[in-house]
Parts: sequence; C-alpha cells; structure tokens
Amino acid sequence: MVKYIIKRLLLAVLILFSVSVIMYILVRNIDLNALWDIAGAGNLASGQDAEEKFQAVAEAYGYGDNSFLGIIKGYFSWLGNFLQGDMGTSITYKQPVEDVISKNMGISFTISLVSLILQLIIAIPLGIKCAVNQYGKLDYVATFLTMIGISFPTFFAASLAIRVFSVEFGWFPVSGIQSGNLISPTWWEEFKDKVWHMTLPIIVLVVLSIGSWSRYTRTNTLEVLNADYIRTARAKGLSERSVVYKHVFRNSLIPLVTVLAGTLPTLFGGAMITETMFSIPGIGKLAYDAMIDGDIPFIMGYNMFLAMLTVIGILLTDIMYAVVDPRVKLA
Repeated sequence: MVKYIIKRLLLAVLILFSVSVIMYILVRNIDLNALWDIAGAGNLASGQDAEEKFQAVAEAYGYGDNSFLGIIKGYFSWLGNFLQGDMGTSITYKQPVEDVISKNMGISFTISLVSLILQLIIAIPLGIKCAVNQYGKLDYVATFLTMIGISFPTFFAASLAIRVFSVEFGWFPVSGIQSGNLISPTWWEEFKDKVWHMTLPIIVLVVLSIGSWSRYTRTNTLEVLNADYIRTARAKGLSERSVVYKHVFRNSLIPLVTVLAGTLPTLFGGAMITETMFSIPGIGKLAYDAMIDGDIPFIMGYNMFLAMLTVIGILLTDIMYAVVDPRVKLA
C-alpha cells in the first residue's frame, strides 16, 4: 500500500507539472481586460498614454514579454512562487489569490456538500428500488423524470427556477446570499436568511444530479442482482428483503464509494454556472468573473487548486476501492 501511494504521488507531481505548463501557455494568450482597465484608469489620472500604461502594468505583473523565452521565464517565475505558497496577486480582486480562494470557498463548499448529501439520500434508495422492480411502473416513471433532469442545462434550470419560484411565487430571493434589509441581525436571523437564500440553488443542483446518481446506482444494483452469490442466497431460503439490503445493497455501494472520492473538486471548486445565475459570491462565480477579466494570477491559482483536488480525489478513489473491496490489492 505504501509503495503504491508513493508511486501515485510521484505520478501526481508529473501530472500537475504538465497541467500547469499547458494552462500557463493558454492563459498567456487570452485578452488581459483587467490590465487594460487598470491602464485606462491610470491614463485618466496621469494623462499617460493608455498603451504605455498597459505595458507598464503588464511588466509589473510579469506579462510584458510574450516571446517564447519571455513565456518560459514567466512560467518558471510563477512556478517558483507557487511552490513557496504564493499564487500571486489577483488583478481583479487586488488580493493574494490564496486569500480570495480561502475566504470565498466556504459558501461554495456548504452548497455543494448539502446538495451532495441530499442527492445521495434520494438517488441511492431510488436507484435500488428501480433495479429491484426492473421495468415496473416506478422504474419507468423514475427513468422518465431523471432523464428530463439530466437533459436540462444548468443555466436553463436555474433560470426556470428563478422565474417560477422567485419572480412568480416570491418564495425565494432572486439572487445573493444575504438580504440587504437586515439591521443588526442576531446569528440565528442571519443563519435563517442565508439558508433561505441557498435553498433554491441547492434544489437546482439536487434536481440536476439525482438522475445520474440514481441511474448509476440502478446499473450497479442490477449487476449485483445477477451475480451467482445472490442466486445462492435466494436458494438458501433468505427473504427478499434480507437479500436486497444485506447482500445487494452493500455490494452495489462499492463503485459508488469510489466515485464519491472523485467529487472532491466539485465540493471545494464551486458550481460556477449555478453561482453565477444566482449571483452567489462563491469561489465558482469569482473564478468566472476573473476569467472574463483575463485575471491570469487568479485563473492559474484557481485551476491549479482544482487540479490538485482532482489528483487527490483520484488517489483517494484508488485507496477507497481497496478498502471497501477486499478482493482488490494495491501493489
């Protein structure tokens, strides 16, 4: 196990290095809108030519030389700072990138975690029930509804939810994470207000994801139901309830456990489209705004943060697979 983990960690370092190189080359070729805004503001203040101001600001951030050697030099300069824990200063937010991520990650994590828990609570029993009653009424109805949910684009579902439940019915706020009319609220009032604001985004995320989880559970359960040891259990005279919940349920969860480890980036990375549609100041929306502005330091820091979470998630997936399935041995 230890030897396997060391090998995977060394491979992870190589993967992260390759990702960072490709990412840096790509982001160096985007429009630096944020730098142009800074140059324009400086031009108005000092009368300096905007092009000269832009070049000065770009040089200050290390993006002035776009030649091959300039990009190589800029990359290794960024890499050296990154290895020391310095992701740079965000052009858009005027703060260290690591501070922006840490300060705004909590909202995204809360929404994603609650959504994931609700998805599993609903989808796993539904998938097992559909598999046990294959081609029954529940199976057909659940398949029909979940396919509709899977087919809806996130922005469409979010827009529809806002239109119906916020604009027409007025049950939930249209956007934001906190009401602006609260004056010296208690912690309980502030907590309830935030829960009220996060309810609709969570519902949208749950509805859009239940389908994939339930279909995955159904497929795994059907495979287990057709296994030889399940037929043996039934031949021994075990009740159907005992067969399903003692043998089928436990073994059908093995692939799900491994998939769950891979959800780490989505928990901490934020739901970019959902947060943007609901104007939630989570890390996903901040990343979207920074990308629109061409904020190279933030784009690099945020995507490397996601890349590290992805690599860690894959490693956890491999380890968890060996933990939950004793038949698998890691060499």
